[in-house]
Amino acid sequence: MKVAIFCGSRSGNDPMFAKQARELGEFLGQHQVDVVFGGGHVGLMGVVADSVLASGGKVYGIIPEHLRDRELAHPGLTKLYVVKNMHERKAKMAELADAFVALPGGIGTLEEIFEVWTWAQLGFHQKPCAFYNVAGFFDHLLTMVKTMQGEGFLSQEYVDMLVVENTPDELLDGLKRYRPPQEKWR
Repeated sequence: MKVAIFCGSRSGNDPMFAKQARELGEFLGQHQVDVVFGGGHVGLMGVVADSVLASGGKVYGIIPEHLRDRELAHPGLTKLYVVKNMHERKAKMAELADAFVALPGGIGTLEEIFEVWTWAQLGFHQKPCAFYNVAGFFDHLLTMVKTMQGEGFLSQEYVDMLVVENTPDELLDGLKRYRPPQEKWR
């Protein structure tokens, strides 16, 4: 299994975020779950990549030329793909991954997980989308998702399709148990 990880290019203010990212990376590496990610060596991205690699796992990075040229590319990956832009990066990540997981991060993290969740809703893929909800990081966001559903902008089946877990075991189990709903416009 290859899991795309979307997460911060920063580590956040609380060292607990890096600790949890490291523990998840170690778990994935130990369970032969390969990681696909944005290719950077900075922030939680670098923490996850380093811990997967140190645990014997494989890590595939996809980085746009612009970011590689700023010396942000991780130097020790299993494979690094250099692409022209962010659109190609996301397409390559979607192509390589069997599942998508958001860890704590900023607007890029949200943009990436919401895009693949939208693609799943529309039937462009049948892969699970997950939030690794470390210390309730995504609780307010998930409340907003429930508000969208309650106000009639989102069907319950598309809320239910999200895997939301806060331990490595539960996350991997949730990804393996995932069954996609019927696509939106059938």
